[in-house]
Amino acid sequence: MAKSGSIKDRHGMNISTSSPLAAERWLEGVDLLVSQNFGTDAKFSEAIDIDEGFALPHAGLAYMLMLQGKAEEARASATQAEKLAPGITQRERNQVQAISLFVHGKGRDSLKLTHQHLAEYPRDALVMRLAQRLYMLGCSGAGVPNFPVELLALLKSVEKACGDDWAFLGQFAFAHHENGFLDQAMVLARKSLDRRPTNAVAAHSVTHVFFERGEADGGGDFLGDWLEGFDRRASYHVHLSWHQALFQLAMGRYQQAYDLYEADIRPSVVAKSASSLSDSASLLWRLQMYAGAPPPMPWSEVRDQAAPAAERPGPAFRDAHAALAFAASSDRETLSKLTSRLSGEAEKGNLLAQEVTLPLVKAIDAFASEDYAEAARLLEPLYPQLARIGGSHAQREVFEDTLLAAYLRAEQFDQAQEMLRERLNRRDSVRDTFWLGRAQAAEGETAQANLLLDQARQGWQDADPESPELQSIAQLTG
Repeated sequence: MAKSGSIKDRHGMNISTSSPLAAERWLEGVDLLVSQNFGTDAKFSEAIDIDEGFALPHAGLAYMLMLQGKAEEARASATQAEKLAPGITQRERNQVQAISLFVHGKGRDSLKLTHQHLAEYPRDALVMRLAQRLYMLGCSGAGVPNFPVELLALLKSVEKACGDDWAFLGQFAFAHHENGFLDQAMVLARKSLDRRPTNAVAAHSVTHVFFERGEADGGGDFLGDWLEGFDRRASYHVHLSWHQALFQLAMGRYQQAYDLYEADIRPSVVAKSASSLSDSASLLWRLQMYAGAPPPMPWSEVRDQAAPAAERPGPAFRDAHAALAFAASSDRETLSKLTSRLSGEAEKGNLLAQEVTLPLVKAIDAFASEDYAEAARLLEPLYPQLARIGGSHAQREVFEDTLLAAYLRAEQFDQAQEMLRERLNRRDSVRDTFWLGRAQAAEGETAQANLLLDQARQGWQDADPESPELQSIAQLTG
């Protein structure tokens, strides 16, 4: 179908198709993509069916397939988009090329192009979303060790041009809370939701602000209400349900966390994808670590979900969560394969594997093997540089918690107290208060410990009566 420059998006940028309906489906798909809603793939496919010569939906489909872990299919779609790129606008060619570089594993080149592109076309929401994805992969994606700082700088550079666009505001909010600017993040996210109440990216940022403030009750109320209107078929429903489970755990409500896992996170219940591994693995690990006993649901499903990481290179964030699944399920053989692969990459000069991923995987192995002193030794130098593996702070906190649990179980109480005080200076946490009380009780600081343990008991008034923490408090305070 002949290309046309007369059709434009809501920002006045040309779209190279002569079919208004194909353009409409494409734009609907982009809005669903940048708001993390269900139906993006279908909209892009419909646009292709209407105008098979329309390059952009092929590129958009490539991006979506890559997020779903379907790398070969993603590359095929990207190749088709590139074949159709001659004759389209420079802006659209940049979109196609940036996505193609991403799906072909050339993250640094893709990020460089997204920066150049946004300098000229700052309101291009799809490329902005791609840039954030590259940053969120840490050193595995953009090659950036302290990506939150650079992500915020990029978005600040386009702020004036983007104004009050709902898609920009949602992403801008995320960059703010990942840099510790919580009040600004909440304002931006609320503005985005005012303009588009279904924007899951903005709802996600509101959730993160509650998490970082230690306001589990407020976060649980907000997210519980917002999820009522969110399509359960959206892949992001899994991740937001994970956040809700964390809120329930923070309030000592193990059964509610179990129920959320069973209904909305468990791999055998929801569509499996590479992105949901971190949710399932980290939640089960937390449940096991906090309770001191295996959770009442099988690790085998998560281990199977993680299996490709044992032999197939991928992002460090994925590898770290795969290690949780292998270690917790006592799959020594598969964990050994993962360790061997990372050792080989480290020997070949991969600094991320050498300095972060390999020692992190070894630490997880040591913790599961109850060698807590070794786990603490390996994790301690990683604590200040965990951002190198990517993911949000909330996602990486599972590894921070593992370090804390290792300190406590190895009876390294001075180190535990120092880390806990640093965290409590940033935000309230009933569990950190409880852990600090435990550490002080073990050191014989009975009066101070009892004050903290009583404070924790008050904070867990609505917890499950038989929660392991309440039982521990009862034992420690007599």
